[in-house]
Amino acid sequence: MPNPSRLERLRQVLRRLRRLAVGRLPDEYLLALRVYADLAAQHAIVGLLRQIDLLKSKIEIPAADWQELQEIRRSTITSERPLVSVCVATHNRARLLTERCLPSILKQTYHNLEIIVVGEDCSDDTATAVANLRDERIRLHFIERQPPHLDEPERRWMVAGSRPNNVAQALAIGDYITFLDDDDEHLPERIEQLVGFAVKENADFVYHPFWAESPTGEWDLIPANMLKLGQVTTSSIFYRRWLKHLQWDVDSHLLGEPNDWNYIRRVIYLGAKCVRYPEPLLRHYRERNQSYTRSADLT
Repeated sequence: MPNPSRLERLRQVLRRLRRLAVGRLPDEYLLALRVYADLAAQHAIVGLLRQIDLLKSKIEIPAADWQELQEIRRSTITSERPLVSVCVATHNRARLLTERCLPSILKQTYHNLEIIVVGEDCSDDTATAVANLRDERIRLHFIERQPPHLDEPERRWMVAGSRPNNVAQALAIGDYITFLDDDDEHLPERIEQLVGFAVKENADFVYHPFWAESPTGEWDLIPANMLKLGQVTTSSIFYRRWLKHLQWDVDSHLLGEPNDWNYIRRVIYLGAKCVRYPEPLLRHYRERNQSYTRSADLT
């Protein structure tokens, strides 16, 4: 969508052109044409990208599957006090998992939770560290990393967590499902706020702004003004149970897409009611031990 300030700028210029002879203001006339052309190009690009996303999603979700998911959606009933499944994918990050990620979930002001941690190919002390938290709401599962192994760091980043996310979703029994990266943290009131908001709005899918750590250690606000690539991340979404039947694509790198956006664009294609919650509820930390950060989420 075009920038509102640029739209207003165009309106102001055009109003002045109506009042004065165009011949006396050649510079402003040219400026108006440039702004108009720029806006038209933005509209065309946005429209083209939307059409491409719809086409990809249509290929990935055959008509019969689309219809089946609509039937599941209609038959899904949310309980009066919803259970929320919090899914966490992890790989050899026992300290961050148990000192930052899981404590931020256990400190939630909403207590009707189940926490599903799926460790992929873990060789550290994740099991012991999680057991030491001594909270019966946490369920820990381990899976082996399956081939093929991707040599390119950016491709690995694009699909990181896809397989554990699918395992966690399959195990989840909550009315709502949400995620948290093993090195990030949710604000204490997040789940309570999102449950109330989702119920009030009758939303299938909720997304929200978040704080992202910059390379210099500062915290930048990602406003999530629109549901699009660059404004959402895995830990900033929250959705109803029926969407668990949509799998995270372990091959999204073949489309040049990070797995979170790959999943979300298919949610949009299904016609899910997607609603933005206005407040930031996540601290998304910068990766420090990998060649590629999740910077594509933060543009």
